[in-house]
Amino acid sequence: MAKIDTKKSESLTNTQIELRIHANPDYLCVVRTAVRQTVCIFGLREDKAESITLAVVEALTNVIRHSYGGPCDKPIIVGLNKICCGDKNRPAVEIVIRDFGKQVDTEAIKSRDLDELRPGGVGVHIIRSVMDEVEFSHADDCGTQLRMVKYIT
Repeated sequence: MAKIDTKKSESLTNTQIELRIHANPDYLCVVRTAVRQTVCIFGLREDKAESITLAVVEALTNVIRHSYGGPCDKPIIVGLNKICCGDKNRPAVEIVIRDFGKQVDTEAIKSRDLDELRPGGVGVHIIRSVMDEVEFSHADDCGTQLRMVKYIT
């Protein structure tokens, strides 16, 4: 099993929830429910939970579309943890999404110009707007890892 690195934080609990799905949009409803419920348990309000869930689903949709080139039976791992992080050691929710698809230039992952009227292409904008910290990195062997943090305050 692939290890999800949480090196920049300290866990408040000994339990990290890990979901492993195939890169198939049919399974997004399972992740959506698990993320929403988990972040509420971790202490976020329902409205924040909905926004975080949207950011996670956007990220997973991007993995399926761009990393894997469409639905397939390759894995995506979603890790959720309650952590302390930042300068003030604040409680937060950390979500790490790991794929095993083609690696992309992480510096090139940007939102498109929102003044451009066309459908789609706003997932990265939503993720960066909702989350307090967003970090894309290459995984060791293949694929990409996305680490997102939302402070609980």
